[in-house]
Amino acid sequence: MSWLWPVLLSMSPFVELRAGIPAALALGYSPFVAFVLCVSANMLVAPAVFVFLEFVHYRFLHVDGYRANFDRVMERVRSKSERYVERYGVLGLTLLTAVPLPGTGAYSATLVGWFFGLGRFRTIVAVSLGVFIAGVLVSVLSAGGLALTNMFL
Repeated sequence: MSWLWPVLLSMSPFVELRAGIPAALALGYSPFVAFVLCVSANMLVAPAVFVFLEFVHYRFLHVDGYRANFDRVMERVRSKSERYVERYGVLGLTLLTAVPLPGTGAYSATLVGWFFGLGRFRTIVAVSLGVFIAGVLVSVLSAGGLALTNMFL
C-alpha cells in the first residue's frame, strides 16, 4: 500500500505531481516507477473533472455559496490563462499544464478547457500531454535533488 500516498498526492489539487513524484522517490521507488505511477494517476484528473462538471456541477448550482465559490475559482483560472488559450488554443492548454508551478496543472487546465469550450477530447489529450511533460520535468528535478542530497549525506 506504499503506492497509495504518491497516487493520492498526484491526484490532489494544488500539489499534484510536484508532491507525488518526490513522495514516491522518498518511499524508494525508482524514478521510472515513480514517473509511471504518478503521471498515470494525475492523468485521471481530467476525465474526473469533466464528470464533475457535466454531472455534479449543475446539480449544485442552487446550493447556497456553491455558485459564488465556483465563479470565484473560475474567474481566477480564466484571468491567469485567457491569453495563452485564446492565442495558442490546445497548445496553450498543454503548456499551461506542463509548467510545474502552483496554479497550473491538470485541474486548472481542465477547467480552462471546459470554460473556453475546447471540447472534452481535445482538453483531455492536451492535459494528458501536459501532465506527461510536467512529469518528466518534476522527475528530473526530483531525482537530481535526491542524488545531490545523497551525495552530501
